[in-house]
Amino acid sequence: MSRSRFLPDNFTLALFATVTLASWLPARGGIAHGFETLTTAAIGLLFFLHGAKLSREAVIAGVTHWRLHLLVLASTFVLFPLLGLALKPLLAPLVTPDLYLGVLFLCCLPATVQSAIAFTSMARGNIPAAVCSASASTLIGIFVTPVLVSLVVLPHSLGSSGSLDSVGRILLQLMVPFVAGQLLRPWIGGWVKRHATVLKGVDQGSILLVIYTAFSAAMVEGLWRQVQVIVLLGLLVVCVALLALALALTTWGSRRLGFSTEDEITMVFCGSKKSLVSGIPMAKVLFASHAVGAIVLPLMLFHQIQLMVCAVLAQRYARRAGAEPAPALTASAGATAPLPRR
Repeated sequence: MSRSRFLPDNFTLALFATVTLASWLPARGGIAHGFETLTTAAIGLLFFLHGAKLSREAVIAGVTHWRLHLLVLASTFVLFPLLGLALKPLLAPLVTPDLYLGVLFLCCLPATVQSAIAFTSMARGNIPAAVCSASASTLIGIFVTPVLVSLVVLPHSLGSSGSLDSVGRILLQLMVPFVAGQLLRPWIGGWVKRHATVLKGVDQGSILLVIYTAFSAAMVEGLWRQVQVIVLLGLLVVCVALLALALALTTWGSRRLGFSTEDEITMVFCGSKKSLVSGIPMAKVLFASHAVGAIVLPLMLFHQIQLMVCAVLAQRYARRAGAEPAPALTASAGATAPLPRR
């Protein structure tokens, strides 16, 4: 029997299990330093494989539809940060200062590739345009997200390094492996594609390592003593509000510009999503170890909410078009049908 779309996927369950493990058995001392080193290496390997997997043809495909792509990028890198800043009077009272920084960090992240394309396919949208927009968002995000974080988040954060240092470190730890993967793609791209199922474990494993080390450090600093149940409920309200606004504004903008239903679908699913796979490693690079747990908590919650809401929305679009939804696509960071990925 298939799992209800309202239930978390296996990878989300693994995330929560990792948080639970770190809460009860956090890494300390020399063990924590060992995990830090292992995590740094895993992140470099993750972005190297992303570079090797990301097809340049996918980025070029449909590039002539510039209005759609510009709108997706504007939603991802302009609308979201502006919403995070403009809504501060409403959001800040609901969460702690560290969690609000996590919300701002969430707003600076690139869109997903995997789930955005999967949901666009389910809803019968413009798949080539979704591949192009989502891939471009990931690539541009490697450059733009550190700059946005420097402008929007770091000036208000005491637990992070200077902006220039942060940009330099993210270029060294993320961009250099990514570019190396792109350069070696002609020789290793076929091998990476053939072993996609096995290499998927690198994606998941590196994220789980970051989550474990981040929440271990946060536990040592007393994260759960600072985050009460009422604060978690407030964070839930904040994430739902952000997603609702993004969905409403991307839908409205698409219709105001006269986009077809297929292009509207692409805009909605590519312009309202935020990437867990890119966000967690970036947080590890940009923020002090003890602060990462609180910083990524909004992203983890937003990730699950966007999957559940967009699954329902995609099926509504499909029914509106008079077609049955595509075969089930698990739109998570871990598993999906053989669609273009990062």
